[in-house]
Amino acid sequence: MHAKGTIMDTQGDWPTDARRLWLWPVAILVGFPIGGLIADLVVDGVDSVGAALAGGVIAGAIIGAAQWFALRRWVSWLWIPATSAGMALGLAAGAALVDYGTDRGDVVLIGAATGIGVGVGQAIVLARHRIPGAFWWAVANPPAWAVGWLVTSYVITTNVDERFPNFGASGALVYGLLTWLLLAALFRAAAPEVRGTAAR
Repeated sequence: MHAKGTIMDTQGDWPTDARRLWLWPVAILVGFPIGGLIADLVVDGVDSVGAALAGGVIAGAIIGAAQWFALRRWVSWLWIPATSAGMALGLAAGAALVDYGTDRGDVVLIGAATGIGVGVGQAIVLARHRIPGAFWWAVANPPAWAVGWLVTSYVITTNVDERFPNFGASGALVYGLLTWLLLAALFRAAAPEVRGTAAR
């Protein structure tokens, strides 16, 4: 038996399921601002390795949970720890690389590094569920995170000045739309036999 509400649901076909990804940008718009705010309240700015790791874990867990809620028909709860761990490692590496700077170029590089960590972690989960092209998720996330920070650096400068662990709502909107298109393509290309892996 498989868990209720997983991708084993027999109603509809795979392309129909993929169109239900409208929840993805909503989850991004909710998860990123809340995750960033809570993490910032705890670590009070990413200005050290410890703060970056802690902020990444907290924000990543919240963002990952919001994303998983939108993707729970396709992937398991492993998406959440993969996002949390990936964000912690990527953010710590990126912030250290730019010496915790807050210039526009700095935050773009931090975003790219964070995107590598998150993208690789999440791509492993996608691959585990036999989603074709999971590799492209790892490739697309670094530039998507970089663009998210670039947009935020022009719109919500408070997130930059206070060294938030992730970009705010403006960047999240762009990130959500960009990655939404890729996710839809990945899931539509998935073979029917992939169904059921999220229940494991």
